[in-house]
Amino acid sequence: MAAELTTHELISRHRPTLDQALEAIRTRAYWSPHPEHPKAYGEGGSLDMAAGKAAFDALLGTRLDLGQPGTDGWVDGETSPYGIELGVSYPHADLDTLLPAMKAGMRAWRDAGAEARAVVCLEILKRISDRTMEFAQAVMHTSGQAFMMAFQAGGPHAQDRGLEAVAYAYVEQVRTPDTAEWTKPQGKRDPLALTKRFTPVPRGIGLVIGCNTFPTWNGYPGLFASLATGNAVLVKPHPRAVLPLALTVQVARQVLTEAGFDPNLVALAAERPGEGIAKTLATRPEIRIIDYTGSTEFGDWLEANARQAQVYTEKAGVNTVVVESTGDYKGMLANLAFSLSLYSGQMCTTPQNLLVPRDGITTDEGPKSFDEVAADLGAAVDKLLGDDARANALLGAIVNPDVKARLEAAAGLGEVALASREITHPEFPGAVVRTPVIVKLDGSKPDAEAAYMSECFGPVSFAVAVDSADHAADLLRRTVREKGAMTVGAYTTSPEVEEKIQEVCLEEAAQLSLNLTGGVYVNQTAAFSDFHGSGGNPAANAALCDGAFVANRFRVVEVRREA
Repeated sequence: MAAELTTHELISRHRPTLDQALEAIRTRAYWSPHPEHPKAYGEGGSLDMAAGKAAFDALLGTRLDLGQPGTDGWVDGETSPYGIELGVSYPHADLDTLLPAMKAGMRAWRDAGAEARAVVCLEILKRISDRTMEFAQAVMHTSGQAFMMAFQAGGPHAQDRGLEAVAYAYVEQVRTPDTAEWTKPQGKRDPLALTKRFTPVPRGIGLVIGCNTFPTWNGYPGLFASLATGNAVLVKPHPRAVLPLALTVQVARQVLTEAGFDPNLVALAAERPGEGIAKTLATRPEIRIIDYTGSTEFGDWLEANARQAQVYTEKAGVNTVVVESTGDYKGMLANLAFSLSLYSGQMCTTPQNLLVPRDGITTDEGPKSFDEVAADLGAAVDKLLGDDARANALLGAIVNPDVKARLEAAAGLGEVALASREITHPEFPGAVVRTPVIVKLDGSKPDAEAAYMSECFGPVSFAVAVDSADHAADLLRRTVREKGAMTVGAYTTSPEVEEKIQEVCLEEAAQLSLNLTGGVYVNQTAAFSDFHGSGGNPAANAALCDGAFVANRFRVVEVRREA
């Protein structure tokens, strides 16, 4: 096929961005090529919010034909958590036709080399960035995120994570030179001389199993890591969050075609209601890489049963904050209140258990009892969410009925320090919007353990009374070791306690945030600098993003001949 975009043109266009990304992952300093404020995308133009909303509205009720081979029907049924029917239909694939077609384009993609693959991926990300406002609407109306979060997390932050994966993939592939001249002295005899060529070769077809809550943010790392290392990628979205990833596949196929590659290197696998094709796909021999975000139960199943594939999972954990003392009580409360409220706690990084000594804590405002800390945190959440407009902008909508059921059941688990309340969304009356609940539990009572030692995904947090800082550290260690954690937070003015908590996190491989009282929150991570997960505890077997996340998506094959 004739290329409209030459490799030379793409290198010229995107190599500077790739170089900046490589420098950013080396220094871990702040950097992003994707603006995170809507005004940066222009006002009154083709990229602004109004244009993005119009583009999204134009998709509703349409058929998104991707031109994939093996389409044997159409799938629809998405309903926004804000109460509107999307009505978009997607191709349903005959896997016996689609998978061979995907494999057919891999040779040319492999032979293109690491740099060419990287810049094609960057062109895909640039095209997505140009449609950020449209993607924001798609993420909002599939995940239930409020618009600003859907814009930032589903747009620039997701694009950053995709670019980060491309940068790591490039580094690992060029670590070994393309060729080498090998000469071994043989004393008086002629030396042995070989010419060696080293080629990164892909594993096969990668499968991305998307999640409902962060379809792009969690989907892009695996998608771009596999694509940049030479693999074809089949995207299997969550049935309630198809549109953002379907649009991503559409853009990728367009760019691949224009760059002279087979568009079937990226394809979509939408499923009919109740079909459950993830298990079928995950065990097919053509699938050699799997990226999954979701429940521990299915993540464990993938790790045990998808034996032919390299499996990367981000599952559930029980995130913990130790509150031992603080030099900024108001700042701590405000920071925690925001962390508990953001997107109704529907983040894998949201704190669940707040471990507070039953005898209270020391603060810059004097001693505070356990009950006062719980009550003051509840008051801080109430203050943050007291205005309904502000509350809607922070909370978004409850993503599914299971989260609502867990929230309603939580009040019966212990003494309620903060009751959840219902909020009406003025624009979307069908949205289910609830404020967080905080429940007090005794960490020394076995009957409370079933609650705080299980993940309660959603706007539910437990203030857990512990005997001491040592008890908190021991409970933290046990929680991370047995249940996993994506995040750990701690507040202390004691160097000894800080050292104790830090040592637990180092030994149990949990990412730690200490004494956050400003505009950075425990449940947020920055691409190119922060690691999301560690791969070292049960919450996830991989980190976004490090060398280990990309290096096993390809192998290096050597061809040697006598010089």
